[in-house]
Amino acid sequence: MSTTRDKVLQTLLTRQRCTINELADAVGINPISVRHHVNKLEASGLVSAEEERHGVGRPRLVYFLTEKGMERFPSRYLKLTVRLLKQLKETLPAPMVGELFSQMANDLAADYAGEMDISSLPMDERLNLVQNVLSTEGFNVEWEQKDDGYHIREVSCPYLHVGQSHPEICAVDETLISNMLNVPIEKVTCILHGDSFCTYIVPKLATTE
Repeated sequence: MSTTRDKVLQTLLTRQRCTINELADAVGINPISVRHHVNKLEASGLVSAEEERHGVGRPRLVYFLTEKGMERFPSRYLKLTVRLLKQLKETLPAPMVGELFSQMANDLAADYAGEMDISSLPMDERLNLVQNVLSTEGFNVEWEQKDDGYHIREVSCPYLHVGQSHPEICAVDETLISNMLNVPIEKVTCILHGDSFCTYIVPKLATTE
């Protein structure tokens, strides 16, 4: 991303809502050029716009960060998340904390599945669905079929920094994958343990039962 677009995003983070002219003044370029950058950011899903009444006359367009755009500035939320988890673990028994993470994954799986009967889908389609769901959650996921079953690799993990202090959070994606595939899975590598990526295996036997 160009420096100009970074400045646009930073301005929207600070001011929350801006017109094209306000962004142009803040970034230091003309409105036509800033509109070009804003259009690119809108196409990427980082910025959105809506009409806003402003005195007499036609409504004006104001721009703001989407949820995806806000996620480009995770540092301030990361500290809060780590503190909240630390307080949670100091307040509740360990089994209860683990149950909360599992329930979160169960709810996520239910939200994404909706009324769809995932268990009736072929395994390839279930894996593609899981890949899309995890991608929406911020993971970079690949899968392939091997002699011993299906291998699911999380090349990148949005929970990495939190997981370094609170590895219990790994239960979220593990439970989510298992629930959506409707079969047990086995974790064989983990980024938190120094591996290049996290790998889950769906045993061949599980897909034929």
